[in-house]
Amino acid sequence: MASTPPTRGPRPPADADRPFLPALLLLFVGSGCAALIYEIVWFQMLQLVIGASGVSLAVLLGTFMGGMFLGSLLLPRFVAPTRHPLQVYAAIEATIGAFGLLLLVAIPGVSGIYGALVPAGPLSVLVRTLLCAVLLLPPTILMGATLPAMARYVEATPRGVAWMGFFYGGNIGGAVLGCLLAGYYLLRVHDIPTATGVALALNLLVAGAGLGISYFSAHRPRLAKEAATGPLLTPGRRAVYVGIALSGLTALGAEVVWTRLLSLTLGATTYTFSVILAVFLAALGVGSAAGSYLARSVPNPRAILGLCQALVALGVAWTAYLVSSAFPYWPINPSITTSAWFLFQIDLARAFLALVPAPLLWGASFPLAVAAAAEEGQDSGRLMAGVYAANTVGAILGALGFGLLAIPRLGTQDSQRLLLLLTGVSAALLLAPQLRRRRIEQEAPAKGKTRARRRAGTAPAPGGRAGR
Repeated sequence: MASTPPTRGPRPPADADRPFLPALLLLFVGSGCAALIYEIVWFQMLQLVIGASGVSLAVLLGTFMGGMFLGSLLLPRFVAPTRHPLQVYAAIEATIGAFGLLLLVAIPGVSGIYGALVPAGPLSVLVRTLLCAVLLLPPTILMGATLPAMARYVEATPRGVAWMGFFYGGNIGGAVLGCLLAGYYLLRVHDIPTATGVALALNLLVAGAGLGISYFSAHRPRLAKEAATGPLLTPGRRAVYVGIALSGLTALGAEVVWTRLLSLTLGATTYTFSVILAVFLAALGVGSAAGSYLARSVPNPRAILGLCQALVALGVAWTAYLVSSAFPYWPINPSITTSAWFLFQIDLARAFLALVPAPLLWGASFPLAVAAAAEEGQDSGRLMAGVYAANTVGAILGALGFGLLAIPRLGTQDSQRLLLLLTGVSAALLLAPQLRRRRIEQEAPAKGKTRARRRAGTAPAPGGRAGR
């Protein structure tokens, strides 16, 4: 007896036929872990090739975030929604692993290339920087494409948007693990090839699991043609994209400012940077999980997004107060101990106490922005790509703007004041239309009653007396 084609008949509830979503969350944890191992490994390799740690970090962060921005935008344009998302995701992860292995040989080879072509001097540094950026761009573009690719596995519904936020939070959680694993174990106890091998193994494990799950989960594209080709920046959603871009800008700007300030207290070491980054990312991940729950339960995610941006100002003020007025008079003197473990606990406690509030709200803002920008029947991959790209562009501007302009010209104190101003602008952009609409809705019944009285002749006309 012939079976009914799967694309006919009534459609099941959104994501009811997606039983592997929790497993995919674990895949994103592994993907994020591998990505951060690569980032720290490449930073170490760039220091050996380029030399200056500041230039190496600028090249790494600029290429990493720029590549992720490009990847998030390019995937919906070049990969059709009819392709199985898990198979696309598996191919991306396997290719990232191949590039990671290739860069283990290619980045050291840059030294031989520029040494043979360019004499020593500033031009030599520029050539090395450009060559390394070109080498890092392909794998970072692929990393930026993983989240939009997986987003197509769910629909642009409140439940689907919540799972997109969980994927994002799981990716950040994996990044925390990768940061600590690479910084405190793989590179300290072993070496760069070993760390690269661990990241490659994670890539292949994630790719294999994703490919295996795809054979047990059929993909049925549920995309309307008009949703795939419509503009992202419609008037009703433009403020959401600007708001989440400002959120990324303030988040990365604050990370740059606070890393500089806390390094004066905790010490300017690689381990201090790893602790600060781990706490910041962990708070982002927890906030993203909380925002994902809110995204599928609140009726107006845009208003909650605006509230989160307003509360970020309190988090920035809290961190500024602790770093400037509390930590210099900390009652515990860590310098008297010779135990690295005790020092790590003290540094972790101070970083946790100072940094957590604002990143929690920044993390919650991302899934709320996805929910605020979502429309029924929209390509979920394109939706995620748009929000992710806006957030990443803001992050790039925040890292470069505060690192190269705000801190050198304004200082850390005024840079934090600028952060407060920008969070206020973001909150105003998101909340002002909501407040205006609510006022109109409240005034509408009273105006309707007044018009009814005038028609009945019982209400006073403007500038005159009541009708007889």
